Formats: sequence, structure tokens, C-alpha cells
Amino acid sequence: MKSGKTFLGPRLRQLRKTRNLTQADMARALGLSTSYVNLLENNQRSVSVQVLMRISEVYGLDWRDLVNDDSTNRLADLRNVLQDPVFGNVRPDLQEMRAALDHSPNLVESIIDLYDSYRLLSERMMSARDAGEQGDEASLIAATPETVVHDLFRRNRNHFAAIESAAESFYGDEHVAADEVYSYLKSRLRSRLGIGVRTVAVSDLPGTLRSYDAQSAEVLLSETLDYPNRLFQLTHMIGLLEFAETFDAIISGNGIDGQREQARCRVELANYFAAAVLMPYDAFVSEARASRYDLDHLAARFGVSFEQACHRVTTLQREGNTGVPFFFLRIDKAGNVTKRFNATTIHLAEYGGACPRWDIHISFRMPGRILPQFVEMPDGTRYFTINRTVDRPTHGHQSQDHRLAVTLGCSIEYADQLVYAGQYQLADPELFTPIGINCRLCPRHACSQRAHQPIHLDLPINEHRRGQTRFES
Repeated sequence: MKSGKTFLGPRLRQLRKTRNLTQADMARALGLSTSYVNLLENNQRSVSVQVLMRISEVYGLDWRDLVNDDSTNRLADLRNVLQDPVFGNVRPDLQEMRAALDHSPNLVESIIDLYDSYRLLSERMMSARDAGEQGDEASLIAATPETVVHDLFRRNRNHFAAIESAAESFYGDEHVAADEVYSYLKSRLRSRLGIGVRTVAVSDLPGTLRSYDAQSAEVLLSETLDYPNRLFQLTHMIGLLEFAETFDAIISGNGIDGQREQARCRVELANYFAAAVLMPYDAFVSEARASRYDLDHLAARFGVSFEQACHRVTTLQREGNTGVPFFFLRIDKAGNVTKRFNATTIHLAEYGGACPRWDIHISFRMPGRILPQFVEMPDGTRYFTINRTVDRPTHGHQSQDHRLAVTLGCSIEYADQLVYAGQYQLADPELFTPIGINCRLCPRHACSQRAHQPIHLDLPINEHRRGQTRFES
């Protein structure tokens, strides 16, 4: 248990109400006075170890669940929600938001859930309108599997302790040299699961990079995969087959229903597992700090791709040994968001593309080169980002130049920990490029890159004036 004072006010109140107890009932069960229970519920007294153990014993709860405080995350989520222009210019201050969390946590959860539904509906309506689709309300507000995955990782701050633990025990006491990992993975699949591995020609596995056939007990890998990706795909498969119970416990514990949604979550949790095995937490976070998050160095050091190293740095949120909190975004050449992970407060849209003022788009003009950029969101929050293209496996001349672009970003207060920001004067206000989520969700006026009307406000129209774009005159 953490040292220091522990406050349980909202949790204790919720526990009491869900069991239809009065404060006097709870006081009698715990051997306390009613006034003391009242003080605990209002966070005017910290809970002692003895009282915490008594609560755990009386109500059959794990004390760790009681002291697991996510109020910091919820405060950041609430602040991010209330920055949306839909709430107008008068917003509660930090003290008011903290008071709401302390005294009305369920109301805060409802507000955040309502806003998430509003955001999801807005984005789905934009997507459906662009595609010319007609559908009922239920189909519009239903979350896509990709949204479910994003929300699962966001709720857990991109970190799953159970998977990290499984990855750390992966090799047991056996030492496997870096150049012998591929042989080890093949041998493990054969000896433990009776599954063979075979690399096949592109023509034998058209349009597919990896395929597992349970009936023939064989994993087929396309010859287009380079060595790091072959390691990743085999580790991914071992995760799916050997650690299915770990993944399913996370999925059920987060209340995820639906066959497609659960399947998509298993895939991403297996990806997380593979990254955790190939880039062990303690060694990776230590190397990340020592190199000041030099991603090319990290990729070479651990034998992974640049994109895989980017993914891994977003997951370094272990309590007591955290790394820089990052967000990760990947787009195609048309600006469509194809992947997103987030351990920060920034909002990353699923639909509608990314802001055209973001240098992630410029990356396609300079393949393979890292482009640093300082950005400012409409709510005034600032981030440091690096942008670069990543390559896709090439099957033949038809699949050349299927590259994507990625951005990795952190809040500005962490920028000095990254090697890419070392050459800049961070106090210079001219460094920052004003950007938005995307055009349909951005409230900025007079933007020379605006491509769509925002859905939540009306821009001025003056027939006697032509602005920088046809949307503002």
C-alpha cells in the first residue's frame, strides 16, 4: 500500500449506497461512530490501515480496489470535456471540478459518458454523411470496434499490468540471445502447442502477412515480412494462444461485449503482449531515458521497427516507474486515421482526418525523416510532436509506396526530456502552430486550411468579402 494519507470519500459513499445502508448502519458494522463515517465520506479524515482492513473484511472487498485512485485521470478527462466550445466560454475552475469529483463522482462519470456519446455520434454522423449512408439512430451511436479498443486502452492509460507480468515471465529462467529469439519462438510453438511455423511465398498467401490454421496446426508467415516483424507476429500468436485467459479477463473486466469488439480487443492486447516481450519494461524505459527517447536508437537496440518502438513508449505508465506520457496517431496519405493510442489529455478523432496544419501530413513529402513540431490546441494546451513516415510490407510493384505517417506527441512540459526538442528555445511562443482536432470539430476562425464547416458553430458569412477559404468571409 502507498505511504501517506489515503482518502476514500466517494468510494465509501458509493459502497454504502449500493448496499442500501445508512451511515449509522455502516458505522455499526465497522465499529465506528456515525460522525466519523460522515467525515470519511466527505474526505475530512483519511482512512487508517486498520479501518481499511475492516472495510475490506466486512464487505468482502480487496483493499487494493478501494485505494486505486483514478481521480487524477478523471479530473483530466473532465477538464478536457469542458474545454469543448459546446459548453460556451464560462467553465468551472479546477477547484470546482475537484469538488464535483469528491462529492458527485457518479454525476461526473455521467457527464463524461454523455460527452463521449455526443462526440461519437458527431463523428459517426460525419462519416455516414460523407458515405451517403442512411441508418437508424442505434447504428449511428454504436461504437466501432476501433473505438472500443481506443477507449479500452485510454481507460487503462495504455498500460496493462497483467500483460506486463506475463511478458516478464515469458522466458522464465532461460536466457535467449537476441539472435536466437526467432528459433526460440518456433521451438516454443512446436514443443508447447504442437504448432509448426512456415514462411511461404506471396502467391501462397495472397493479401495476407500471417495466417494460423488450427486444423493443420501451422502458422504461415509471408516472405514479405522482415525479421523484426516475423518476431512480432510469432510472439503475437503465442500471446493469443498461451495467454488467452489474461486477455479475456481484461476484456470482461472492462465490460466489453460483442463478438467483433472482443475479437478486435484480443488482437490489440496480443500486440501489446508482443511489444512487452520484445521490449521488456524495465530495460526499455531505462534505455528510453538514457537515450532521451531516441526512437531510432530504441528500435535498433531492441530489434524492432520504428513504429513498434513508438507504440511501446506510449505504454510506459507503470506506477513507480513511469515514462513520458505520449499519444500516438497514424494516418494514410488521404489523412484517414488508421490507428491511435493515448496516454495524455489530448482528444484524437477517429473520423474526419487529422488537422492539415499538423506536420504529419508533410512527412509524406520527406519519407523517413523525423519532423519535430510544437502545436497548440484550441483550448490552449500545448504539445511537442515528432512526425515521420513508416513503410508497409511490399508484395510487388503494385504495393509500392503504401507508406503511412505517424506522430508521437507529449505535453509540452515533457519536451525537454526528448532528444528531438533539444535544439529549440522552448519559451519562444513563435514555436507553436495552432491546430485543431479536425476541421469539423475545430472552432478556430480565419484558418487558411479549413476544409469543412464545424458542426458545432456557425462561421460568419459575408457576401461582400472573400476570406482565406470559402467557409469564412
